[in-house]
Amino acid sequence: MEFIIVTFILLVLELLYFRIADKFNIIDKPNHRSSHTQITLRGGGIIFPIAFVLYFVVSAAYRKDYFLPEDCWSFGLGLFLLSTISFLDDILDLSSKIRLVFHFISVTLLLYFINAFQLLPIWSIPILFIVIIGILNAYNFMDGINGITGLYSFVILSTLYYINQYKIIFTDVNFIIYPVLASLVFLFFNFRKKAKCFMGDIGSMGIAFWVLGLLGLLIIKTQELKYLLFLTVYGVEVVLTILERLILKENIFEAHRRHLYQLFSNEKKVSHLVVSAIYAFLQLLINVIVILLDLPIWLIFASIIIPILIIYLVIKTNIKKKFKVIKFKR
Repeated sequence: MEFIIVTFILLVLELLYFRIADKFNIIDKPNHRSSHTQITLRGGGIIFPIAFVLYFVVSAAYRKDYFLPEDCWSFGLGLFLLSTISFLDDILDLSSKIRLVFHFISVTLLLYFINAFQLLPIWSIPILFIVIIGILNAYNFMDGINGITGLYSFVILSTLYYINQYKIIFTDVNFIIYPVLASLVFLFFNFRKKAKCFMGDIGSMGIAFWVLGLLGLLIIKTQELKYLLFLTVYGVEVVLTILERLILKENIFEAHRRHLYQLFSNEKKVSHLVVSAIYAFLQLLINVIVILLDLPIWLIFASIIIPILIIYLVIKTNIKKKFKVIKFKR
């Protein structure tokens, strides 16, 4: 009953946000680099920080689990700061320097939340800052077509739920279920041919922060880095696209249409929903393999990343040759 009520509340609050966004003209206008053609409400991903607030309130009122709300104050504060600056960026287009400061503070709070400062060697902390901030922005880069990040995140969260329930308990299960419910509510409005809303930076950053928090808890609990492969599809796509743009001497922070999912959607005219489903299914398949494999860590990474790299490069090269994708000018 709790989850039904929470889902209903999230649905109502999302609809309320739509009215606010419509009144204050918080919209996404398509341009020549966009993968959509209609003006759409932006910031629907506000549902994720709202979901955390509901989780915190319900936990404080009814549950006395080992993972108490007071244990995750740093996570909530980090999520709030990141979501706030991301929402402001959705509206005002803030300076990258301002965003970076807030990203740094939020990541610091996230590392405190997973107890990284006490459990990990000091030399690893700077690396974690770079990796986590990179993943947060990668999530944002990939959120370009209907359903892709909502469905992709749902797959990761569902996998983490399975691990927590049937493999090893690493957190309060409701800390996973609440973002799952938020993802489903968001997908109800976004996983459509004509989306009612887009995530916006607040959504892509918010759900990425939540996913990273859960992955951090799992990795520290199990001491197994293989779970980073739950981000393989997005990771390979973003890294290779950035390398391609660097080779072409393009500004990697400028909007573009060079991602493979964009080529499928824009050049090959494949439905957004089909592309999003393929990305999510591929990551789900990888997740299953990661869970089942019991091999040395280097062999697990090699056996998954190398084939994905080859497949990605072959497909993208063929599409670019066929459609003669050109360099976008500013």
